[in-house]
Amino acid sequence: MCAALGAFAIVSSGLAPSATAADAQSKQWYLDLMGVDGMWKTSTGKGVKVAVLDTGVNPDTSSLKGQVLSGDVPKAVSRGATNDYDGHGTTMAELIAGTGAGEGLQGLAPGAKIVPYQINLKDNPDKRAPEVAEAIKAAADSDAQILSMSFGSDIIDLDVEKAVKYAESKGKLMFAATGNDSKTKNFIDYPAAFPYVVGVAAADKSGKVADYSEHGNYVDLAAPGLDLPRWCDATFRAYCDNGGGTSSATAIASASAALIWSAHPNWTANQVLRSLIDTAGRDWPKGERSNYLGYGLVRPRRVLDNSNINPGPSNTDPLSYENGTGVTGTTNSSSPSPSTSASADSQAPNDTSGGSNSAAGSDSNSSDDNTQLWVAIGAALVLAVGGGIFAVVRKRRTT
Repeated sequence: MCAALGAFAIVSSGLAPSATAADAQSKQWYLDLMGVDGMWKTSTGKGVKVAVLDTGVNPDTSSLKGQVLSGDVPKAVSRGATNDYDGHGTTMAELIAGTGAGEGLQGLAPGAKIVPYQINLKDNPDKRAPEVAEAIKAAADSDAQILSMSFGSDIIDLDVEKAVKYAESKGKLMFAATGNDSKTKNFIDYPAAFPYVVGVAAADKSGKVADYSEHGNYVDLAAPGLDLPRWCDATFRAYCDNGGGTSSATAIASASAALIWSAHPNWTANQVLRSLIDTAGRDWPKGERSNYLGYGLVRPRRVLDNSNINPGPSNTDPLSYENGTGVTGTTNSSSPSPSTSASADSQAPNDTSGGSNSAAGSDSNSSDDNTQLWVAIGAALVLAVGGGIFAVVRKRRTT
């Protein structure tokens, strides 16, 4: 089954915004928790290009001046690349590589560069924008190493799946939002659920998964994603509060990968991803995963601080198990309660009690050297989903 035209949508939190003052950076609570000052002594992401497939990217915001490589976008897919009709794509780009100039958002990897793509999302007024599959293939043929995709659809598009496989064959590392509709439809989102795409979930500063976060066995990692500033709209006059969601988590996970790849330019996508998985914050055994937080919360400083870290084999997919099996999700008839938690013991690889897309995770209890970042979070990591749950298994389709 192919997706209908414009079936993909951006993955924003859906929370009501309120205008903030110009100090947007003070709202980026995760920067101190992740220890950016220490990380930036080792890596800022310099030399790494991140393709942002979204609503377009405005290269003229104070934080993105000089950061957007519009000339790297092939002419065939360049329509709207630097004309952000919503503000969403520009927010994602700033979270990744913003310099923070002019009191704009501070990117986690300010040394990285952004390659912008506007894609034909369902809310895009210009239906002549490139299709998702076209943009992924174009990015795969570029020298961008990371693809950041803060959008999703519950419909399997075979052209997109084919493009993802092509990008993987080109050595790209792909991150995608897992969805913010746990309270309602709780469907599996694509491309996050496609093989070779890292599905990213979102959590707040206490380490608790958002109650709107979708969950399932295609959630691979988590990153900060709640209560973050964002551009209010396409006028780019002000930031709003209460942004975030799996979109922002995806951007922050992509930036984390950029920091690592910059410090280890000879690593492959497999090795960068494996290092993120191995050092992720979790309170369950290494090698096991959660349907809510995947293998845990991204902690790039744990990689950057260890000059002797072993990234494993260059040609072995660290998600080979997930990429070789079907996708499991759940639909719930009652909304999850933010005050309810499940023990980490129930979050082993075979756990199918939860299931749909999840939003990005944050960290709590961080020390100055980031050693404890997002580790001592205990049972509060995962939201238990209330009654009325039934499992839905949807196999990955092949072309």
